[in-house]
Amino acid sequence: MIFRFLVATTGLASLLVSLPAQTRPQSKSKDSSVRRAADGHPDLQGIWNPMTATPLERPKELAGKATVTDEEARALEKRDHRDVVDIGVPQFDQAQEAVGAYDSDFWENGSQLARVNGVKRTSLIIDPPDGKLPARTEAGKKRMASLAESYSHYDQVQDRPISERCLSDSEVPIIPFGADDNVQIVQTPDAIVILSEVIHDARVVRMNAQHLAPNIRLWLGDSIGHWDGETLVVDTTNFNDQMAGRGTGEKLHVVESFSRIDANTLLYKATVDDPGMFTKPWTIEYPFAATSKAIFEYACHEGNYALPDILAGARKSERASGAK
Repeated sequence: MIFRFLVATTGLASLLVSLPAQTRPQSKSKDSSVRRAADGHPDLQGIWNPMTATPLERPKELAGKATVTDEEARALEKRDHRDVVDIGVPQFDQAQEAVGAYDSDFWENGSQLARVNGVKRTSLIIDPPDGKLPARTEAGKKRMASLAESYSHYDQVQDRPISERCLSDSEVPIIPFGADDNVQIVQTPDAIVILSEVIHDARVVRMNAQHLAPNIRLWLGDSIGHWDGETLVVDTTNFNDQMAGRGTGEKLHVVESFSRIDANTLLYKATVDDPGMFTKPWTIEYPFAATSKAIFEYACHEGNYALPDILAGARKSERASGAK
C-alpha cells in the first residue's frame, strides 16, 4: 500500500487579506461555454484526472524558469518519469524499487507538463517563486524525521502507516501521486463532495457554513465553501494529528479554488498555511482534465495479505537475527 505524506483560524477573510495578491483565489468572468448547475453556478460535476508530468517542486536544472516554451516542454516530456516517486521520505522512495512494490508499469504518469494561462509550468508550486517547498520549522523537521522513522516499526498493526491499514490515503490539498488519482465531484447547492479514487476518501464541503468547533478533528479536515463569482472557494481546517500530507500537522489550513475554464478543464489552486510545520505558506496551481474513465473500486482490505505478510516477515527477520 502506498503511503502519501500526507486550523482553526479567525476566518477565511483574514487569511485572504494576509495572502499575497497572486495567491488569492481569483474570480473568473462568466463563460457561456461552461455548463451550469440549476442554481446558475458553474457545474463542476464529473470525473477529473489531475495527473501531469509537472512535479510538485521545480527540478534543480530548471531553477529560475517557472515556465518553458512548448519546444522545451516537448524535450522534458520525453523523459521517463515512471520511476520517480516523491512523497518526502527518502527511505520509502528507494523502497519502491524493491521486490513486491508497484513496478513502473503500474504508475499512471502524466505525459505533458501542466499548461496554465497558455504556458507550461515547471512546478506545481507557484509560490514561493522558486517553485520549492518553504523551509520547515524545527517542529516540522522533527515531524519529518518521526514520519521517516515510523517505517521501521513492525511490532503490531497499529505501528504501520494509516494507508497500509486502509484508514486514509488522500491529501489536502490535492497533489497528484501517480496511482489512483482520479477525483469525482458531486455538486448540490448545499454541499459538494470531492471523492478520491484511492480508498474512496470522500470530503464533504458544506456550503456557506461555519467551521466546526476546534476540538472536533477529522481525517480530511472540516471543509466549508462559498462561490466567489465563477470560482468555488473551499476553506479546510480541523485536521487530526494522524494526517501528514507533506509533513503537515494539526495547524494546517488550506484554501482551495476550483474554476471551470472550459468543458474539459478545471483549474485548481490551493494555498497551504501551516505555521507549525512550515516557515511560510505555499501555493500550488495546475489544471485537472475531464476524463471519461470511471472511478474504479479500491478494495483496500479485500484479499489484502500485506499487513500479515509484513509482520510475519519482521518476525522471521528477528528469528534469523537471534539465531546468529
